[in-house]
Amino acid sequence: MSETAALRQGPATDAWSMPLAEIDVSDPARFRDDTMWPFFERLRREDPVHWCANGMYGPYWSVTKYKDIMQVETSHHIFSSDTTMGGITIEDGNASTGLPMFIAMDPPKHDEQRKTVSPVVSPENLAKLETTIRSRVGEILDGLPRNETFNWVERVSIELTTQMLATLFDFPWEDRRKLTRWSDVATATPGSGIIESHEQKMAEIMECGAYFTRLWNERVNAAPGNDLISMMAHSDAMRHMSPEEFLGNLMLLIVGGNDTTRNSITGGLLALSQNPEQYRKLRENPALISSMVPEIIRWQTPLAHMTRTATNGLAA
Repeated sequence: MSETAALRQGPATDAWSMPLAEIDVSDPARFRDDTMWPFFERLRREDPVHWCANGMYGPYWSVTKYKDIMQVETSHHIFSSDTTMGGITIEDGNASTGLPMFIAMDPPKHDEQRKTVSPVVSPENLAKLETTIRSRVGEILDGLPRNETFNWVERVSIELTTQMLATLFDFPWEDRRKLTRWSDVATATPGSGIIESHEQKMAEIMECGAYFTRLWNERVNAAPGNDLISMMAHSDAMRHMSPEEFLGNLMLLIVGGNDTTRNSITGGLLALSQNPEQYRKLRENPALISSMVPEIIRWQTPLAHMTRTATNGLAA
């Protein structure tokens, strides 16, 4: 039995025998150890809208079935993303920084700001970057060691996503690993091995803000460019942001560009390794890659959760 299979079987007894009210799927250890599967399976079967009164981060409802999730996701007038209402993380507000950002806003402001930066990852713009992306992927893979153990996350997942994020920001190439560090810091908790205190976290985030403020000042006074900073600086929806909102949106774009893609690349490779028949099918028919990509995102979700806060509209 593989280690992963053993981990998935290990907590099964607890998941099915413990009182339903005691199940807390916010426990990060379950995700770290890959032992959350039977808990989610039981909730989907028995209690898809589950009240957890004593969660690690306080009381919350977990919604675990697709149609229910879509109902919450699309009912903005009932379920708010706004930071002032609770934000999008299981801790109150934006647990990363406490800063406002458009993912933690409701329409119409969310839509206006999102539309400002979304063209950078449109199919048309990605098509223009295809040659660059292919070249970088080839260079990274060709440079991997043979017949020795290496860290795939560090050598491939992080390096590729950091390179591409630096391109989307038009960020100084020699400093690109700062983006990796800021992404890790933004999502870390004190004592995690990444940061030791909240004060350290905020000091490094402010360093990020100072660096990007210099880039903003350069680009707001230059002709509009096709990078994320220039798009924001020349947009009616974002050019008048407060320093806090600018920094919050920066952290959103850095984490969104680094963390999620890193997780999908890594989880996709792991899934193919654990399912060799699927890998063999892919090698025999490379045309399946176009459907493999969204399937990897479904299989290895880039994020563990997103939260919403029920408003007074719930009673309507």
